[in-house]
Amino acid sequence: MENVEYFRDKMLAAGFDIKPTQSAICAVMLYDAKLSQEYAARLLEEGIYVTGFYYPVVPKGQARIRVQLSRAHERHHLDALIAAFIKARARSSARWSQQAHPLTRLVVHGPPHPRG
Repeated sequence: MENVEYFRDKMLAAGFDIKPTQSAICAVMLYDAKLSQEYAARLLEEGIYVTGFYYPVVPKGQARIRVQLSRAHERHHLDALIAAFIKARARSSARWSQQAHPLTRLVVHGPPHPRG
C-alpha cells in the first residue's frame, strides 16, 4: 500500500481528485466520459496503459481512469505515471482552474452538456 499512498498523495497535491481506496486500484476522477477516454489515449502515447471507465460501467457523471498499482512498481514508475497525468491534463481539451469545482478543479470548455 506504500505505492498507493505515494501515488494518491502526489496526485492530490497535483490537483487531481482520487477516490479513497483500501486496495491497489486507484480511481482518478474526471467526471466526463470523453475526457476519460482522452486521458487514457494520452497516457498510452506515453507508454502507460490505463483504463477509462464511464457510463454504463459507472454512474453518469462519474467517469474515471482506473489505475492499478503493485509492489513491483518502483518510485520512478510512479513519478512517470504522475508526470503523464499532468501532461495529459495540460494537453486535454479541458482547462484546470483553482476557481472551478473544489473537488475536481476542472472546467470543460465547449457547448453545454445535455445533462445541464
